[in-house]
Amino acid sequence: MPELAISTDKVAFLIEKAREFDVKEGVSDADSGSNAADDNMIDVLEDTGNDPVVQEITSFINAMTEEEQIDLVALMRLGRGDGSIEEWDDLRREAADGRNGRTARYLLGEPLLGDYLAEGLEAFGLSWNDERTTPVV
Repeated sequence: MPELAISTDKVAFLIEKAREFDVKEGVSDADSGSNAADDNMIDVLEDTGNDPVVQEITSFINAMTEEEQIDLVALMRLGRGDGSIEEWDDLRREAADGRNGRTARYLLGEPLLGDYLAEGLEAFGLSWNDERTTPVV
């Protein structure tokens, strides 16, 4: 079984944050000016373009080593079904070849990122705890 260069805790944090990001929707009440409590807090799920979750994910990924970023992309692709655990070296090589300094943007553009990362961990026989609120660095 291959080994990951990225810790399960870091991937788990990203799964949690990616799922927070995935629930965002387009602005549905652009002219709302009322109190958020009066609107049942629905505006919190709107993607306004300056989402702090995106900034948090981007900063977190950008602070990773090159090897961790390569494994993260390969793990997402493994979970997406682009290859099997037996093809891990190929997935890593493809991720390394495609590396261009925009790993966070690439991953954030992937619908279901959190689910794919979780599936990738599962292929390694690893699980994550969905009760995290802060990263383990």
